[in-house]
Amino acid sequence: MRCTRRLVAVALTAVLLTACTPAAPPGTTPADTSPVLPAPRSPAGTASVAPTTPLDPVSMAALQATSHRGSRLRLGAVRESTAAYTSYDVTYGSTSGRRSLVVSGVLNIPTGSGPFPAVVLAHGYIDPAVYASGQGMTRERAVLASRGYIALHVDYRGHAGSSDDPRPARDLRLGYSADVIAAVKALRAARAVPLDDDRVALMGRSMGGGVVMKALIAAPGLVRAASLWASVSSLEGENFNHFVRRDGDSRAAAIVEAHGLPEDQPAFWQAVSARPYLSAITEPVLIVHGRFDDTCPPRWARATQDAMRLAGVDSTLEWYDDGHAFGPAFTAAMDRTIRYFDSQV
Repeated sequence: MRCTRRLVAVALTAVLLTACTPAAPPGTTPADTSPVLPAPRSPAGTASVAPTTPLDPVSMAALQATSHRGSRLRLGAVRESTAAYTSYDVTYGSTSGRRSLVVSGVLNIPTGSGPFPAVVLAHGYIDPAVYASGQGMTRERAVLASRGYIALHVDYRGHAGSSDDPRPARDLRLGYSADVIAAVKALRAARAVPLDDDRVALMGRSMGGGVVMKALIAAPGLVRAASLWASVSSLEGENFNHFVRRDGDSRAAAIVEAHGLPEDQPAFWQAVSARPYLSAITEPVLIVHGRFDDTCPPRWARATQDAMRLAGVDSTLEWYDDGHAFGPAFTAAMDRTIRYFDSQV
């Protein structure tokens, strides 16, 4: 499997400067100042040195240090059969360290003998109490399969037919990234799926964009490319303030009790964010965002791409005259995404 490795020396005191360009949407503001830290790595040919203190389990460092495995992808009932593809209910095993869960999802397989490239999909936030398997990226899954890509939609732990997750909010959903990593590995191990093992990509929308960023950081070289649609911020403090704190979300009390507020515990909130660890990403990334997105502000997309560039990540940002859900521009944005995957995967 192709795995492009880059080591980018980034000073710990580097300050991210955001500049407006003609392609940026009107009304955007400079990105928050946040250092981009190089991902922890051991020198070639040397053993990793064990940390002197245990890692905070709710941190990017812990996600990187944990072994994530996927297995036993099982095809269930046929949900839909068209001339272009067949859609199945599926489950697979997601194991992180010693903890093993069952995760449900939906798998679309193109018509034909294959082998086919694949895209693993990470959906945006939908209340798990009302979420239905495959919800949130039905259009994307259908378009990808009709264009010759296997599309695996991950429900995440605690959703639909997956194992329960007793504290996803307190853990800031790091487990969702583990489930996406496991999905790729389970898909590769499934003999019943006509997959071209070396040609796999990730795609996440809204909350799923953040899930995908963290999966890329925790498992560099796992896939060939990724696309982030209408993504949340790469800083978890911004996400907490925007989605949880501002709206009086019921999760706020548990999160604050466990971790404190972003202004009171900045070290924790940086350590659980993707942005300081972007230099670990080895895959090209396409960022797709609407100029009129009133859920995930356009300035977040610009700040994330600026941070990726500073970290040495091959990234492209495409703007569309659309909102968060992508209505009128959906077809054009999907065409652009598939062309990107065709060139990179």
